[in-house]
Amino acid sequence: MIKKITFLILICFVVFSCKKDDDTVDACLEITNVIATNITTSIATINWTDPNGSDSYIVEYGESGFVLGSGTMVVETMTSTTLSNLNPETTYDVYVQAVCSTNNSSLFSDVLSFTTETLPVVPEFRPNLSELNLFSGNLGDLNISSRAFKYELNTQLFTDYAHKQRLVALPENTTMQYDGDGLPIFPDNTVIAKTFYYNIDERDLSLGRIIVETRVLIKINGAWETGDYKWNAEQNEATLDLNGSIVPVIWIDVNGETNSVDYEIPTNTDCFTCHHTYEDITPIGPKLRNMNFNVDGVNQLDEFINRQRLTGVSSSTEVSSIVNWQDTSESLEDRARSYFDINCAHCHIEGGTCEVQSTLRLAFETSLEDSNIVERKSSISLRISEYSQDFSMPFIGTTIIHAEGVELLRAYLQTL
Repeated sequence: MIKKITFLILICFVVFSCKKDDDTVDACLEITNVIATNITTSIATINWTDPNGSDSYIVEYGESGFVLGSGTMVVETMTSTTLSNLNPETTYDVYVQAVCSTNNSSLFSDVLSFTTETLPVVPEFRPNLSELNLFSGNLGDLNISSRAFKYELNTQLFTDYAHKQRLVALPENTTMQYDGDGLPIFPDNTVIAKTFYYNIDERDLSLGRIIVETRVLIKINGAWETGDYKWNAEQNEATLDLNGSIVPVIWIDVNGETNSVDYEIPTNTDCFTCHHTYEDITPIGPKLRNMNFNVDGVNQLDEFINRQRLTGVSSSTEVSSIVNWQDTSESLEDRARSYFDINCAHCHIEGGTCEVQSTLRLAFETSLEDSNIVERKSSISLRISEYSQDFSMPFIGTTIIHAEGVELLRAYLQTL
């Protein structure tokens, strides 16, 4: 009996104590529906839903992967905040916490991740290459901006065994327009860039590369303009240099042999020598027929069409193509004519630099009879087989003989 009375007394004590406890509070619930809107290169607006109706909130953010407590904190009284002074092309993590009362806060929300916009490409010849925003992150990594795209050529121009990275940056909401098998029509403010580099050791690409120059074409008010950027020794910047210079380069080839070249960066006058038809500066490489081939298993032109980078044509099958001069499954004639087309035809055409000095017409589409290759084959063989300034061909742009190219052309000429 005494035990029952004691038990009832305890129950009454607990009940009356709870009724008099003024410190009991509801749980502060987590913030939900955290979203980012109005994202630019440096600003983002963060919104969230609060099930508590709190008077204040703590927002903590930082670059993706930061540890809570080490980020930047913002105190807000509304269910939104604008983050500013953000870095472009950067992913950020954001957490939001509700402050229900002085001693009662929620857990942090689930993480929200967002990425700021990429800086727009600048279609101007600024003093430094980095100012054009053609690349993202460390400039020397040559990571192409998401506002530009890479293109490749089936047969490439020889430049003293240098490798080349090619890109095009079109203005927003514009495309290249189909205009036959040659150059497409590029909109004003298009930027075309080609970066020349050597791998330090072709057998081990992890050893890095030596970036020498980036040549830039910009279409301004309907006309192309040229500029050349020379890379510094630190490989973290390139500066506009219109006067040309010589850069000694040493590299090891796939056979383990050490090679060297006094690489010549062209002057702006040299650029005009090759990049003109009549009096107009013009690109050389990005003709549709030069780009009509598979890259990583997908036809490059079809990829451009599907991504709305090329309009006015529905399929790559509507465009002709030249062959890869290194592809021995193709005919010797087509390989040689493709090599002539990319390496020589920009001068040996009507309106080219060699229009008057030479009767050769070396565009791929020119018939053999009209090209005068047969009539000039002895002269061609002589002038491609040795390097002599002001005599050998190409006239400018190389300082050494392209042994493989010479072998191909001489084999072809011997069949004529």
